[in-house]
Amino acid sequence: MGAATVEKQAPKVSPNLERNIAYLNSVLGYGKSFDIVLRRFNVGGKEIAMYFVNGFVKDEVMALILRNLDELKRVDVTPNSLNKLFNEHINHIQVEPVDDLEKVIDQVLSGPLALLIDGEERALIIDLRQYPSRSPQEPDLEKVVRGPRDGFVETLLMNCLLIRRRLRDPRLRNEVMQVGTRSKTDIVISYIEDVANPKLIEKIKDNLQKVKIDGIPMAEKAMEELIEPGRFGHLFPKVRFTERPDVAVAHLLEGRVLIMVDTSPSIIITPCTLWDHLQAAEEYRQGPPVGVYIRWVRYLGVLAALFLLPVWFLFAIQPELLPPSLRFIGPNEPGRIPLIGQFVLAELAIDMIRLATVHTPSPLATSTGIIAALLVGDVAITVGLFNAEVVMYTAIAAVASFMIPSYELSWAVRLVRLFLLLATAAFRLPGLIIATLLTLVYLTFTKSMGVPYMWPLIPFNAKEMLNVLVRTPVALRNTRPAIFHPQDVVRQAVPEPARKPEKEKKK
Repeated sequence: MGAATVEKQAPKVSPNLERNIAYLNSVLGYGKSFDIVLRRFNVGGKEIAMYFVNGFVKDEVMALILRNLDELKRVDVTPNSLNKLFNEHINHIQVEPVDDLEKVIDQVLSGPLALLIDGEERALIIDLRQYPSRSPQEPDLEKVVRGPRDGFVETLLMNCLLIRRRLRDPRLRNEVMQVGTRSKTDIVISYIEDVANPKLIEKIKDNLQKVKIDGIPMAEKAMEELIEPGRFGHLFPKVRFTERPDVAVAHLLEGRVLIMVDTSPSIIITPCTLWDHLQAAEEYRQGPPVGVYIRWVRYLGVLAALFLLPVWFLFAIQPELLPPSLRFIGPNEPGRIPLIGQFVLAELAIDMIRLATVHTPSPLATSTGIIAALLVGDVAITVGLFNAEVVMYTAIAAVASFMIPSYELSWAVRLVRLFLLLATAAFRLPGLIIATLLTLVYLTFTKSMGVPYMWPLIPFNAKEMLNVLVRTPVALRNTRPAIFHPQDVVRQAVPEPARKPEKEKKK
């Protein structure tokens, strides 16, 4: 039977085992792909075929099942062979009968084992899969001094377990979907059923169902662009990524939705605001006073990363803007290259060093960065190409950008800084003011799943803005953010004042 004839058959499990085998061999590429395994054997006089991907199944459990099947007699499997195997003889928890060959193919390629029986119009899917995975480790980008050291991994099931461990709410829902006509990547939408906004959940599902793409090998980053589509992309990240289970659960309790992509250790949190990208777990692992200090130092670092270079450059080219007491600001010897050229080259040099250290083996990364920075900076100043202040302020701005917890936002800040520098070089003070206003307008009109990106600053909400500026104690966080429209607004009931005894009232 030719391959073209086989593929035209209706994808239903046939009572004819040979017909099923011919179809599956054609579609799965048995004989061409070495990792597709077909095992045929006889159980109690019944012909049985078993399909699985080599390496995905647990050998020990599979050996036990095969040993059990090998001991069966004819009376043990006839009549109603599939029902008897399913109910009596396959001693495994995750077993499912299916009648669709397409589903058999999807399941086999996902890892489970498919068992087809001659004379039966259904197949058994036995989930014996084990994916190659590493143990949960602390994420490199979200380290804390005091706190848990586990983090999400590339296995979807493990990530769901890490969330379940911290949130034992029976109303936690983990809905699975598949994206990609060829990759068939598993996607899990996680939310608390009586807290999250149903319209938000439906919107996310609709966006995922509308996705018509062959595969998403870039996993969570591709998902961000698919659920928040834009013709030219987005400069600022419209979702938050985290590899920490405690951070993910904290956002679930606020009424947000998590999107987990198989093969990715980064979890998508949506919707989010600009301020979410500027908060880190370390603030909540310390007391409120220390948390407030850490947060404000980070905010000052963000301001320095954005405005330190443009403002210093403006004062350097327009010293008349400075009061007499600050006239020392600015270069005494500008250097052989114009100041704006020095800043652009210094930015490019830092980015080159940064990218070089990423692609350098770990034992050499630190030394490579130090050697490159010292050689480039020192030699450039010595030969007079660069001004010493330019190198110093560029280094401060680079260090300040590393303080941003969100890796995606740190790149956006670098690009905005470069935009402000070029605008200042072109139009001086009016250029800096106009470029800053354009950035604010862009942020004002940006939304994450319908939520204003600048909330609670725009639109203004005094109570929530205070929570952004100040790390409030846990006992005072009694409500969920109203902008996410949670079904259950109250997080913890405010205790009523104790009543005075009757004797005290009479006195």
